[in-house]
Amino acid sequence: MGRAYQNRKESMAKTAAAKTKVYSKYGREIYMCAKSGGIDPQANLTLRGLIDRAKKDQVPSHVIEKAIDKAKGGGGEDYSPARYEGYGPGNCMVIVDCLTDNPNRTFGDVRLAFTKTKCKIGTPGAVAHMFDHCAIFAFTGQDEEAVLEALMEADVDVTDIENEDGRITVFTPNTEYAKAKQALEAAFEGIEFDVDEIQFLPKTTTPVEGDDVAMFEKFLDMLNELDDVQNVYHNAEVND
Repeated sequence: MGRAYQNRKESMAKTAAAKTKVYSKYGREIYMCAKSGGIDPQANLTLRGLIDRAKKDQVPSHVIEKAIDKAKGGGGEDYSPARYEGYGPGNCMVIVDCLTDNPNRTFGDVRLAFTKTKCKIGTPGAVAHMFDHCAIFAFTGQDEEAVLEALMEADVDVTDIENEDGRITVFTPNTEYAKAKQALEAAFEGIEFDVDEIQFLPKTTTPVEGDDVAMFEKFLDMLNELDDVQNVYHNAEVND
């Protein structure tokens, strides 16, 4: 699982420059999270994790505060989640998560990214079964047994724990996110998470090689430039 996670992180790093609208994407997600789960980060753990990630990605505090203020007012846009699945260059599997106020527009934009790069958008569930929907927490530590014990005592369903170079990474089903985070914070005072997020991790990888590499980069760039796209998950292992 860790290898698949690392492959995804490295691939995402390559396309980070294409995420020119990262502020608005975080603002939209924070707004929706605060609107649905409450504006208090201490009570809404998902919001707290999202704010922490935004700060690590150097999103200015005024962007975060504006999104929360908008949610507090109760008005503003009404976004809904949309998920699209399909096959990218080299026949890799792709999941595209969006927040949209116009599903028809969003579907058209995402479909265009697929068709322009000779890819195929599929039906819901086409590839999701080949991914694990995980909550991931990574932090500095050595004692994975103590971590596992704390999670088991809190009745958290743990998928995997890795301990590498003084860094512990915990994987749980996405539905266990809040319970796992609370258990870790209760057991280890002052814990600071390097990674605190929910994402899709591929169960297998697909090599993307030759001419497909440039097409794959173009495909990701097109998706990441769309305002409505929040996250792109894939199982590609790019071989330059």
